[in-house]
Amino acid sequence: MSKKRKRKIFRYIHLFIGLTGGLIVFIEAVTGALWVFNQEITAILSSEINVEEKALPRLTPTRVREIAETEIPGKAIHGVLYQNGAGPIEVIFYEGEPEFYYSLFLNPYTGNVIHGIDHEKGFFAFILDGHMHLWLPPAIGEPLVSYGTLLFLISIITGIVLWWPKNKKGRRQRFRLDWKASTRWRRKNFDLHTVLGFYVSSIAMIFVLTGLIMGLNWFFYVFYVTAGGDKEPAFIIPANKTELPVSLDGTPGIDQLPDLLNQTYPDAQDFEIHYPYADSVSIYVEVSYRDGVYYDSDYVFFDQLTLSQVETPSIYGKYEDASVPDHLMRMGYDLHVGAILGLPTKVLAFLVSLLIATLPVTGVVMYAGRKRKTQRSGKLSVQTGQ
Repeated sequence: MSKKRKRKIFRYIHLFIGLTGGLIVFIEAVTGALWVFNQEITAILSSEINVEEKALPRLTPTRVREIAETEIPGKAIHGVLYQNGAGPIEVIFYEGEPEFYYSLFLNPYTGNVIHGIDHEKGFFAFILDGHMHLWLPPAIGEPLVSYGTLLFLISIITGIVLWWPKNKKGRRQRFRLDWKASTRWRRKNFDLHTVLGFYVSSIAMIFVLTGLIMGLNWFFYVFYVTAGGDKEPAFIIPANKTELPVSLDGTPGIDQLPDLLNQTYPDAQDFEIHYPYADSVSIYVEVSYRDGVYYDSDYVFFDQLTLSQVETPSIYGKYEDASVPDHLMRMGYDLHVGAILGLPTKVLAFLVSLLIATLPVTGVVMYAGRKRKTQRSGKLSVQTGQ
C-alpha cells in the first residue's frame, strides 16, 4: 500500500472520529478543566471548620459510627477520616444504587455535629457528572465516555501521523503559527488545529490513558501487565489473621487504631479508617500525606484483634513496597487532574484541557470549509461546462 493511500485512510479515520466523537471530547475537556481547581475553589467558598485542640480523648470509631447512624440512619458508611492532630472527624457515607455521597463532620471530643456536605449537589457535582456520565444515566454515560476516550486515543495517533511533515519546509510550518497580515482565517484555523494539536498531544495522551485506566477494567489490566506488573491489579482487602472480632478485654481493636496510627505515621495528614464488613476481613486504613494527592498514600490493613498489619497481594499496599508499574497505576487520578506536582501541573492541566476543547471546534470548521469549497468547485465546473 502506498504512503498516499495510507495517509488517506488515516485522514478518513481521523475525520470520522472527530465528527462522531468530537462533542464527547469537547465536554470532557471543558469539564476536566473546570474540575482541576475544584478543591481550591471549594475551600475558598466554604466556611473553614476549626476545632480547638484539647487534652481530651477523641471519639472512638465505634462511638463515631453510633452517632453517625443516628444522624443519618439507613445509609452505608464508607469510612471515617481522622486528622493527625486537631480537626473534626469526617464520616463519609456512600452508596452506589441509588447514589448517595455525603460527609458529616463531628466534634472529635463531644460528637456534636458541626457541618454536613452533600457531595451530590452544587456546581462541581454537576461538572463531575458531566465529565463521568455526560449528564446521562451512568449505565449509558459511562460507556460513552470510556469508549469515546478510546476513540480519542486513536484520533491523537492518526492526527500525529497526518501532522508529520513531508519535508524540511513543511516541518518549519508545522511547529509554529507563522501568520502574516494577509493570512486567511481558514489557514489560521488549520494552523490552530494542527500546530496546537501537536503541542498538546503528549499531555492529552496522558489524560486519555489515565482516563482509560480508571474507566475500563480490561484496559487497566492490560496496561498493568504490559508494563511488567506482577501483583493483583485490583483493590483487595486481605483476610483477618485471627477469628475473634474483639480483643480479650472486650474493647474492639478498631477503637485503638487512631492513637496507634498517630504514633506509627507522625508525618501523615489524615487517616481514613474503614469498618470491616465481616469478622473474616482485616481493617482497611488509607494513610494520606498531602491534601488532594493520592498516589503516595499508604494502604494498610490491620488484624481486627491483634492490630498486627496484614499484607495484601494488591498493588494498593504500602507506597514504599510499590514497583514502577504499581506507581504508574496508582498515579492515575493525580496525573489525570494535574495534581501530581501541585499547583504548576494543575495550571498546566487546566490550560491544556482548554486547548484540547478547541480541537473538535477547529476540526469541524476545517471540514465545513472543505465541504463548502468542494460544493463551490462543483458548481463552477457545471457553469463552465467542464
